[in-house]
Amino acid sequence: MNKLIINITLITALIAVTGCSKKSGSTNTPTPVIENANGDGFKNPFVSQIYTADPSAHVWADGRLYVYPSHDVDPPRGCDLMDKYHVYSTDDMVTWRDEGQILQASDVSWGRIEGGFMWAPDCAYKNGTYYFYFPHPSGTDWNNTWKIGVATSKSPASGFKSQGYIPGLESLIDPCVFVDDDGQAYFYYGGGNICKGGKLKDNMMEIDGAMQTMQGLNDFHEATWVHKRNGIYYLSYADNFNEAGKGNRMKYATSKSPLGPWTYQGVYIDPTDSATDHGSIVEFKGQWYAFYHNSSLSHNDWLRSICVNKLYYNADGTIRKIIQTDLIGQKK
Repeated sequence: MNKLIINITLITALIAVTGCSKKSGSTNTPTPVIENANGDGFKNPFVSQIYTADPSAHVWADGRLYVYPSHDVDPPRGCDLMDKYHVYSTDDMVTWRDEGQILQASDVSWGRIEGGFMWAPDCAYKNGTYYFYFPHPSGTDWNNTWKIGVATSKSPASGFKSQGYIPGLESLIDPCVFVDDDGQAYFYYGGGNICKGGKLKDNMMEIDGAMQTMQGLNDFHEATWVHKRNGIYYLSYADNFNEAGKGNRMKYATSKSPLGPWTYQGVYIDPTDSATDHGSIVEFKGQWYAFYHNSSLSHNDWLRSICVNKLYYNADGTIRKIIQTDLIGQKK
């Protein structure tokens, strides 16, 4: 696919796509992606040409910020049709570029015959290679056959080829790979109230030793993300909260070690208008950002859209709660 440079469009065109009812299974096609606003008032969602969720954000050596989300296929059927990963990048947090599709279920030789179920991914870089990690079942009985697949490329947003999956893991989802300052890579995943972590071997495709249950988390559900700031490790995740039909909150814990034990610190993103949430935290050009998703374009829990807002820390290293903004850059 040719690269698409995303230019500014009328806000009214975006507002027009929000008319479908919640869980309606609408087939409305989102409008083109708009430019984000400067300052704290980001226009969210910032991708609207397709439905995207579970944003994994990284800054690579070329100086650009890349986001690796999952893709909600429209019309939805729960979350089982998710497929065809795209990558988005920016050098200024204003103009976003669709780098195109990088992988789909039919590229995965070991995957389930029926396809679909390409859920929340992550990406890591080591020794000249980009490693794209994605959960995908290997059998028709998808819930018990999850594998964490790995595709590799010499480019951050093209040329990925499936290389198999990480052997010896439980049937869990939501991979996260964190590479520490000394070059050691750590792998995390979870689901169903279980969160585990461990070291990766230098080949980035095998676990080095045993996976460990992460201790000290409060009401963990899924969506593990690990980042480091000022010598402190932060593990963020989605909880099980669903009060009054609202979805997950994003919580976090801290540690002096990448594998814990962890000290629970609180909620940093309140529920959005979607039944789920899944986020990432990254520093870009001296500013920290929190990525997440909502359903504000579709009003359907399984047609989600990725969002971003600035993230700030208190003097003691704790995270201030994110102020979510909407399509016109105003506080929700």
